[in-house]
Amino acid sequence: MERDFLGEVEIPAGSYYGVETQRAVDNFRMSGLRFGREFIRALGRIKKAAAETNVDLGLLDPKLGLAIARASSEVAEGEYDDQFVVDIFQSGSGTSTNMNANEVIANRANEILGTPLGQKGAAHPNDHVNMGQSSNDVIPTAIHVAALGMIERHLIPAMEVLRDSLAKKATEFADVVKAGRTHLQDATPITLGQEFGGYASQIEHGIRRVASSKVSLSELAIGGTAVGTGINAHPSFGRDVVKRLRTATGLDLREAENHFEGQAAQDSLVEASGALKVVAVGLLKICNDLRLMSSGPATGLNEINLPAVQPGSSMMPGKVNPVIPEAVCQAAAQVIGNDLAVTIGGFNSSLDLNTMMPLMAHNLLTSISLLANSAQILAKKCIDGITANVDVCRRNAELSPAIATRLNPIIGYEKATEIARESVKTGKTVREIVLERKLMTPDEAERILDPKKLTRHSEP
Repeated sequence: MERDFLGEVEIPAGSYYGVETQRAVDNFRMSGLRFGREFIRALGRIKKAAAETNVDLGLLDPKLGLAIARASSEVAEGEYDDQFVVDIFQSGSGTSTNMNANEVIANRANEILGTPLGQKGAAHPNDHVNMGQSSNDVIPTAIHVAALGMIERHLIPAMEVLRDSLAKKATEFADVVKAGRTHLQDATPITLGQEFGGYASQIEHGIRRVASSKVSLSELAIGGTAVGTGINAHPSFGRDVVKRLRTATGLDLREAENHFEGQAAQDSLVEASGALKVVAVGLLKICNDLRLMSSGPATGLNEINLPAVQPGSSMMPGKVNPVIPEAVCQAAAQVIGNDLAVTIGGFNSSLDLNTMMPLMAHNLLTSISLLANSAQILAKKCIDGITANVDVCRRNAELSPAIATRLNPIIGYEKATEIARESVKTGKTVREIVLERKLMTPDEAERILDPKKLTRHSEP
């Protein structure tokens, strides 16, 4: 049984959390969703850095500070993840999760100091673990540290793997000529390599967009306490905590340029989520293209073969579906939905505090994880194993009536249109019709209308 100013609350035996956490558990039985490993790791590191800083500043007893720092390290390393029991949908500042951390760390620190679990000891969750802090600066700091670490160590490396896989296929398919398609209709020839090179460039641009968001995420709100003024924190507290976090994480972190902006708004999270949305849209385009080009095999485009990773039907024998692109498309759709939630969270910054930080944290970190996993799986289980049906691609390129486009500067648009329409009507190639009409010699037709040559820049 524990007591706060609202009264007594029963705490499950053996729990490291306390009364405020239990109240939050009772109040917010919303989704069953909890903060994940990277966020809790960031939270533990913040609490450790804060304790060590307060000891150095002469504000916290060294023995007490050492115990808190050790308990915080254990939290950061995942030893008490099962004690973080508060739902994502809670107080908009994340106060319940901050107090969850404070209570777990205080009880564990007391245990380290010799006080049995369940009894009050020297370490207090508010007075000592939360010294110089507020939920209002701790939670946004934890989101930034977690997001930045996941982007640098998981997402960007995974996207680089995907980019390199696509670039390798661009080289492999450099000489595979096929029909281009605009509006899903026949267009002038292109190589399969050029298409895959475009996909590789999409991912490279996505990497740059995500990387640009790191600048804003590297700013930390810690030190602003309740509203950005730094009340109840030493003037150098924020700077010193950030320095310790920089060392602990290896990330290029810095104190917020303006603590009022760092707490009253969460534009940096909206920015980062927007970059992730662009990547998701790019993945949707690439994966839908792969589905179209591999359609068939007997009645579709059948230009490429995707690796067969599992049977595609419980009923139709021998069917194989593009399941990896389909799974990635679903993940991308989720990221786009997450971005909308982050955006809504962003404009719920009222006066001096954003009050949707847990929602924004959950959706942003989920999106980073989804995109990192999707990029790895798409590269390894799909892109790397793609093969080209060269003869199908070549035949489609030769049959495309859009080859008549090359005739525009030679015979004019109107006559070229006649040839294109005749090609569609008769099934003859543009080259065959040109030769029948004796508009060119065979050598000229070979030189001017060869589909492969039409994939390169040509003068009129």
